[in-house]
Amino acid sequence: MPFLIPPQNARFYFQVVLFLGILPLASPWLFGQYSKSDCASCRVWNQPQEPFKIYGNTYYVGTHGLSSILITSPAGHVLIDGALPESAQQIRDHIRALGFRIEDVKLILNSHVHFDHAGGIAELQHWSRARVAASRWSGEVLRKGGVARDDPQYGLLPDIAKVKHVEQFDNEDVVRVGHLALTAHLTPGHTPGGTSWTWKSCEGDRCLNVVYADSVTAVSAPDFKFMAHPDALKGFEKSFAFLEGAPCDILITTHPEISGLWSRLERRNQEAKPDPMIDAGACKNLAENGREQLRKRVQSEGSP
Repeated sequence: MPFLIPPQNARFYFQVVLFLGILPLASPWLFGQYSKSDCASCRVWNQPQEPFKIYGNTYYVGTHGLSSILITSPAGHVLIDGALPESAQQIRDHIRALGFRIEDVKLILNSHVHFDHAGGIAELQHWSRARVAASRWSGEVLRKGGVARDDPQYGLLPDIAKVKHVEQFDNEDVVRVGHLALTAHLTPGHTPGGTSWTWKSCEGDRCLNVVYADSVTAVSAPDFKFMAHPDALKGFEKSFAFLEGAPCDILITTHPEISGLWSRLERRNQEAKPDPMIDAGACKNLAENGREQLRKRVQSEGSP
């Protein structure tokens, strides 16, 4: 989600990043000018990360800065998000390191169609021959490649590669691979086609509700004002309402540090009890933080 910061708004964005607690990862794109040919953020986001089990049949296979989630079953696997184009090989290697095969990925899903979350999908589909499914808006972008003109960050982001044979789903549709069942929740705002995902993962008789939440940050090109786009504001409110109402035992976010994944993993590795990965209030906290960030963003925009 890289973006340029007008000088008059620099202080506001610095406050937002501090508020969300993401300064370490954000600093490359916060304090430097974004360049399509020299993406400093990409080097940070693409740092290696050892894959690990989150819970049950849910695994983290992404890079250190960009989430990619594998949900497994004997009949085949589901992969959510492909990170950067240069992340694809790392994701494939992580799947193999866990003892699974990229060829057994039967379905690839996406949160939103920016290059840092969908950039690797085309290559991952090529290796796996998996189906790809996306929301109607996101599906159009995947099929055509590039960046949609009605994306708040249009003009700033590198193009994504075209993806073949993209299926579409609607809000609350359930997609399946074998016994796996994931529910799509349209959570627009950050992009018009953003999607969050929910499913259950079990260990023995204990099944937990997992939420993979799309971004709820209001970032854009310098000349884009959210207050002049009521559909985007309504989209954010829909997304916040989803997070506030969804059964949520384990929260994973597109940028893992947003949900404190690394601190939770560190505490788990130190054998903290109860399991730090489980936090029934995490989704509500994400909604609260996102709503406050949106309020400050709109306030900073002045008049339409």
